[in-house]
Amino acid sequence: MKIVDLRCALLGENLVVRVVSDAGLSGWGPVEHTKPYLKSFVLLLREEIVGEDPTNVERVMLKIRPRGAFKPWGAAVSAVEIALWDLAGKAAGVPIYKLLGGKVRDRVRVYNGAIRAPMTRFEPEDYADSVRAMKAAPQGFTIVKQGIGFHSGMKLRPGFHYGEKRAGAFHGWLDRGLMTERGLKHLVACVAAMKEVLGDEIGLALDCGPGMVVSDAIRLGRALEPMNILWLEDMLSGDYIPFVNADVYREVTRATSTPVHTGEQIYLRQNFKQLIEGHAVRVVGPDPCDVGGIAELKWIAEYADLHGVLIAPHGIANGLLGLAALVQVCATLPDNYIAFELPWGRPDWWHDILVGLPAPIVEDGFIEVWDRPGLGVEFDVGKAQRYLPEEDAGFFD
Repeated sequence: MKIVDLRCALLGENLVVRVVSDAGLSGWGPVEHTKPYLKSFVLLLREEIVGEDPTNVERVMLKIRPRGAFKPWGAAVSAVEIALWDLAGKAAGVPIYKLLGGKVRDRVRVYNGAIRAPMTRFEPEDYADSVRAMKAAPQGFTIVKQGIGFHSGMKLRPGFHYGEKRAGAFHGWLDRGLMTERGLKHLVACVAAMKEVLGDEIGLALDCGPGMVVSDAIRLGRALEPMNILWLEDMLSGDYIPFVNADVYREVTRATSTPVHTGEQIYLRQNFKQLIEGHAVRVVGPDPCDVGGIAELKWIAEYADLHGVLIAPHGIANGLLGLAALVQVCATLPDNYIAFELPWGRPDWWHDILVGLPAPIVEDGFIEVWDRPGLGVEFDVGKAQRYLPEEDAGFFD
């Protein structure tokens, strides 16, 4: 079997990668919905992989892995890797998890991720309402994550921090600096309001930045210790920041028993070494659509487990193909696995054009692992073609 083409099209809000073989089989790979500009970057990889045997996944990846970088630039390579595993699974007639060593669990835990209650205000009562809605969600989540601090509109409150307020992304490193005493108290009050609603029935994880300084991260971790928060994510760096600062994270981790989490922006296993070997965080969160693919994520999970570090993979923007990829790899991870961040279809018609997902997808906070070959999902081409942009009209041909 040989690869004869690499294609990329925008379907709704997500780019989709297609690796085409001469055996009549294709593999599908997802790109986060936040990165439609990566289409040309994906297609630059075509010359490297055409003519290769797609079932020799690692051999193909050796040729293209050096083309990637920290988020967002590793996404193109990651999407191709997932598509290769999908194709290899179909060729072998087995689900991807069989090719990764087999599953150790029959269902995988997820947290709310892309399913959230919209917020326009960021007072304690608003946070209470948001998690109340998640607690009542039909998916039955056992873990809920919410954005606070620099990862929310809270940072725009007058007197929240001493730094400059800059126009730009809703969250990110554009806004950062030392929090005021009033700001820290407000943040803790909002978390307390959420815990009052969730109690000890549903775990609470917090997406905190990036943007915090070390002293505030330590103060926050210590203040929240009685609340048994699952993790504090990306307090110092993360998201689209092209470095890790493992030594600085380690200072925070050693100062509080509240678990610290980061890793969604990191590309490749090598860039997790300092975080894991130095015990700089308690939880790592690679995203299969940014880190280099699903085999890369599995390697990181295994290495983290050797060092007593937990894993909660990122995935909020990966769409339904990304959801399928996360189910396959998370079924194979060791017991340091907590849960993955649930992606969803954007727009809703994605749930109509992709065949093979369970209905409902999530029950009691879990997704059952299916046994169909590859990713185990396929496009209803007749329906999906209607949503292709004119320039991508031949994508399914």
